[in-house]
Amino acid sequence: MIALTTPYLWYATRATGIVALLLFTGVVMLGTLVANRVGGTFIGRFEVNEVHRSLSIVAVVFLLLHIITTILDSFVSTGVLASVIPLTSSYKRVPVALGTVAFDLILAVWISSLLKLRLKNQTWRFIHWFSWLAYAISLMHVYTTGTDTHQGIGTLLVLGCAIVVALAGVWRFLGRPTRAAGRTALSPLATPPVPPRPRLPDSVPRDLPRPRVPEDFPKSPPRPPSSRGRR
Repeated sequence: MIALTTPYLWYATRATGIVALLLFTGVVMLGTLVANRVGGTFIGRFEVNEVHRSLSIVAVVFLLLHIITTILDSFVSTGVLASVIPLTSSYKRVPVALGTVAFDLILAVWISSLLKLRLKNQTWRFIHWFSWLAYAISLMHVYTTGTDTHQGIGTLLVLGCAIVVALAGVWRFLGRPTRAAGRTALSPLATPPVPPRPRLPDSVPRDLPRPRVPEDFPKSPPRPPSSRGRR
């Protein structure tokens, strides 16, 4: 049985953190494509939206694995409360608190996406803006907490993700079409609310003549007896 002090938990924490960072970078990129209404030639906009949603679920799973392995690792004393309440960790209090704030924001965005059909469009868009703030805070958490991000490939990885998301943010504001303002993509797997059937106004008179139907038209008259049998 693997002990809680095994270095494999520490390796798992670092690996899942890096994978979660890369996945959330892809989520932000795909979210920018969805917001700017990209798609329709080789892949539809709804397909881009579905990939964005599916990748966000995978990213949240790796983020949860990152948090769980950190809590189980007894080499660092973080505790369960540190995963949801900032400044409650005795290990690197401020850097871990940055990760906690990022996780809380991501959790709020993810829950709002699950309840998208029950929320107003303006409310959902307001909550979804926190995803950019969560990503920026998570980069600060990765750089200040990670042991591999201050030199070599780790620094290049964090810097590359930051540049990619920064460029995506600039394109998000400058490249968004005017027709997409105030609109959000609806997943084809979701069931939109059925609009109510239109009702006639009370001012319409009820004694209007009934429209004629094919059964009301007279049938062709029968042929006279004198014409029967003639050729």
